[in-house]
Amino acid sequence: MRPDSPRVVLAKLGLDGHDRGLKIVARMLRDAGMEVVYLGLRQSPEAVAGAALQEDADVVGLSMHNASHLTLAPMMVEALRAQGLDTPVVVGGIVPDEDVAILTEAGVAAILGPGASAAEVVATVRRAAGVPAGVSPTA
Repeated sequence: MRPDSPRVVLAKLGLDGHDRGLKIVARMLRDAGMEVVYLGLRQSPEAVAGAALQEDADVVGLSMHNASHLTLAPMMVEALRAQGLDTPVVVGGIVPDEDVAILTEAGVAAILGPGASAAEVVATVRRAAGVPAGVSPTA
């Protein structure tokens, strides 16, 4: 992991075609000094895991808005482990409160709901990447 600017792979898994929010998150993270690799729509967990390996990602971020989080997020964690990676997975989007514990138990590092502020998104991704609080990216 780069000590002050984690590399984040962002993607939409499955058939969910709503990517506007994830594009905004990509910009938030980039503006916070992170390296962002945006894979786009209709990705498979295996393709994202392959990209995470190739890109030496510190975090994988997924946006979910079609109620597939209980299926696809655990598949993403499993695909990363199959590549020999322990890369944390952060899920953002529509996740009912009762599903948070299930996803956490399945290995998801963090969940961000709708309306999360830019500061909250950045802090959550940095925390998942293991960046200590208060460490700023170098210019």
